[in-house]
Amino acid sequence: MHPIEDLLHQHPFFGQFDNATIALLAGCGSNVHFHPGEALFHESGQADAFFVVRTGRVSIQVHDPAVGDVVVDTVDAGEVVGWSWIVAPYRWSFDAVATLETSAVRFDAECLRAKCDADPAVGYTFLRQVTQVMAHRLTSARTRLLDLYGERS
Repeated sequence: MHPIEDLLHQHPFFGQFDNATIALLAGCGSNVHFHPGEALFHESGQADAFFVVRTGRVSIQVHDPAVGDVVVDTVDAGEVVGWSWIVAPYRWSFDAVATLETSAVRFDAECLRAKCDADPAVGYTFLRQVTQVMAHRLTSARTRLLDLYGERS
């Protein structure tokens, strides 16, 4: 098993972080593994983690009683899952389910928030990276909505 710090150095999300910051944040992380169909988290549950996907694929879903689970987006190796931990009231907005064997680094949300609060430069860099992920996901969701509901000629 590789040390968390080494795994973070290899992950694109942490490309903007210096070595000292990666070492600091690594203390909040642990290695986790999910089997296909296993949930990382459920909508409305306490958002207590942030996931850096190393291998595999995760489906971001919402449940529609009429049609079942609807995939909103997918997250592959080299991407991250979950930003609800950074926005009060810290509740998940979606379900996240592994669709392949998936390995990730799971960060404890309280630990991350404390480290970001203690060092505003770290917090700003982390928030900037998470905001880029959010913008990408919103663009992806917009594209899917246009595909589903856009005008047809």
